[in-house]
Amino acid sequence: MSRGFFITGTDTGVGKTVVTAGLLRGLRHGGVNAVPVKPIQTGCVRQDNALLAPDLEFALRAANLTPEPGERALMAPYCYEPACSPHLAGRMAEQYPDCERIASCIGQLMQRRDAVLVEGAGGIMVPLDESVTMLDLMQILGLPVVLVARAGLGTINHSLLSIQVLRSAGLDVAGVVFNEEQAPDSDDDFIRSDNPAAVARFGEVEVLGTVPHLPGLDDSDATAWQEFERGVPGLPRLLERLRQ
Repeated sequence: MSRGFFITGTDTGVGKTVVTAGLLRGLRHGGVNAVPVKPIQTGCVRQDNALLAPDLEFALRAANLTPEPGERALMAPYCYEPACSPHLAGRMAEQYPDCERIASCIGQLMQRRDAVLVEGAGGIMVPLDESVTMLDLMQILGLPVVLVARAGLGTINHSLLSIQVLRSAGLDVAGVVFNEEQAPDSDDDFIRSDNPAAVARFGEVEVLGTVPHLPGLDDSDATAWQEFERGVPGLPRLLERLRQ
């Protein structure tokens, strides 16, 4: 598999969903018929006796996509209600995520669409069952990886460690996107402005940009998404990679 990207993070809550939605909008506006995939979602919302994957739904609304039910099921094969690690949610449900089934679902989507944006759950090493991790799934899929990291203090270490693990597993790191998940503090502007350059230099990786702080971002907020695109000038380069 190579038609798409896997979006992972240095930690949980770093902004993978916003980045996935923003990249999806950008790729589709660039003429690529891309779709989002959230293969494992915990903290699902129960609606009409079914579990909805909130991260997937956010990306679909942001891109104004309404897939038919069968295709939507392929985009979120494992949904769990408890908001916890996938391995714990799977143990409680007595059904762990199966990587081969996930790969099959994504393969079917690739037969229908130009590309997929697969959003992981948590970080790189989060366990999926009692022996398999998210990294194992990423290796099976073999997609280039977009790493999402926090913008502030501490991100250099977390980002470089994540890049090292990904490359040691034989994965292609397509780039890093930093995310201002909180309102920036002017006292540490000098740190936030230097972090991307430090990660680019020591990680020998492309920094695709920094998503500005977008409080209360709504999936249909056109102005906010324009700010996203200005903050991530590397988006066209991802588009070119898919066209090669």
